[in-house]
Amino acid sequence: MRMNFSTVSQRLADAFADREALVNIERQRRYTFREYHLLTNRIVNMMRHKLDLQRGDNAVVILDNDNASLIHWFTAVKAGKALCYTNYRDSLDDHTYQVDTVNAKVVFIEADLLKSHYEMLRERQVTIVAMDTPEKEYSGVHLFWELLEQVDDSNPNVVIDDREDVVIMRFTGGTTGRGKCAMYSADTWLACRDSYWALPDPAWSPETRFIHLAPITHGSGMMFGPTLFKGGCTVTMNVPDLEAWCDNIAAERITNGFAVPTLLYRLLDMNEEGRARLATMENMFYGAAPMSPSKLAELQQAFGNNFIQVYGSTEHFGVAMSMSKTDHLVGEDGDESHLASAGRPAPFTELEIMDDDGNPVPRGESGEIWLRSRAIVSGYFGDPEQTASEFQDGFWKSGDIGRIDERGFFHIVDRKKDMIISGGFNVYANEVESALNSHPAVLMSAVVGVPHEEWGEAVHAEVMLKEGASANPAELIEHVRNELGGYKTPKTIDIVSEIPMSVVGKVLRRNVREKYWGEAGRKVG
Repeated sequence: MRMNFSTVSQRLADAFADREALVNIERQRRYTFREYHLLTNRIVNMMRHKLDLQRGDNAVVILDNDNASLIHWFTAVKAGKALCYTNYRDSLDDHTYQVDTVNAKVVFIEADLLKSHYEMLRERQVTIVAMDTPEKEYSGVHLFWELLEQVDDSNPNVVIDDREDVVIMRFTGGTTGRGKCAMYSADTWLACRDSYWALPDPAWSPETRFIHLAPITHGSGMMFGPTLFKGGCTVTMNVPDLEAWCDNIAAERITNGFAVPTLLYRLLDMNEEGRARLATMENMFYGAAPMSPSKLAELQQAFGNNFIQVYGSTEHFGVAMSMSKTDHLVGEDGDESHLASAGRPAPFTELEIMDDDGNPVPRGESGEIWLRSRAIVSGYFGDPEQTASEFQDGFWKSGDIGRIDERGFFHIVDRKKDMIISGGFNVYANEVESALNSHPAVLMSAVVGVPHEEWGEAVHAEVMLKEGASANPAELIEHVRNELGGYKTPKTIDIVSEIPMSVVGKVLRRNVREKYWGEAGRKVG
């Protein structure tokens, strides 16, 4: 379908006019729907006339949340050119790989990254646009706000095919290796919006105020569309600070948010006064990693039944599975086994549990989760082999091992690459971590297979304790044995002060694993 999204944006501006559409905390910027519409028009006209970005050119965005929000979805679809969103907190090596992968013509970058990134970008003859004035002058660097001067805010009148044209690219999180560059049409993102609106909980309205602590260039950006198109307000913050997040929720009267479980666990250490700052929060979405059922129960007791679980991914950019507020309640039979699941399939999403040959397995058996819906990306940029390997008949092969229970809840058993094979037995890291995290002294854990001469791999855990709590490895090992039985119990446990995390809050098991396998490389999985 051919669409002019500047006209679509104009209609939103007509409908919501002077209501707040976008708030940036650190840079103290506030835009109404009318202002946001006209600003994104100007940015597109600037990219075309001053940066000479044409159809087929790619631009890379290396920006923190507030600046990234200006060059987000509406800017991309109005321009009709591929904007590649990266994570500001990725390393220089990762950013170099990303710029090279898409052969970037222009890079929008935070001024404070020029010190480390300038030479790399100049070597590649990339047009560099700094969003704010750097501390010192860099030859050839353009300033974003200066480029916008004397640029008109008229409709760019770019018409695109909302299903065929690639307008956005994003790199996968790289928790199991180098990130892949996923390609999105406009409709992929609209499918994401629709998937949130179709959930059982009525979480979206013009009164919605959604705060983004996690990068909007990653999973948190999934909530940008459902908020904006309902006339709600998107609030961005840059500093991944829990205390500042709570303060901003209170000050901005936030109703909706998204957090990974590891962040939510830290709320449990707050006193009553600290927790009171979340009083306006009506819908707390969580996902990106499994939630410990025991920790979930503590969170519900502290904050009420405000939690909605969502399962999506870079490749399936929409809600594939969800657990509603009602699903979070335990029935009269006391069965709470579903709380460890990823929920039920979302409307309009087709899910199957497949064996290694791509055939559905009987209910209750484990296999790989395959997903199919409008929200599936069109593949990986410049990587037809990986695309052919992971996409089949419109399905995306998630790499997650799961099973369906008798009530239709999907349980994520583990990632295929994180399954531990010890003495011929399959041990799933998620299950062991859930048992460890249920111990009252444990904040979080990472379970991996480590080399073992007799068994091939042995189950090992690194455990982070709550502040002020104490527990020794023998006590934790006995706790897991009581929960799971013998062969799944870690043979060894290290108590650590930190567990390696990705920039979006996922435990990086591969980093833990590499400490024990070294250059030999893991032979299993």
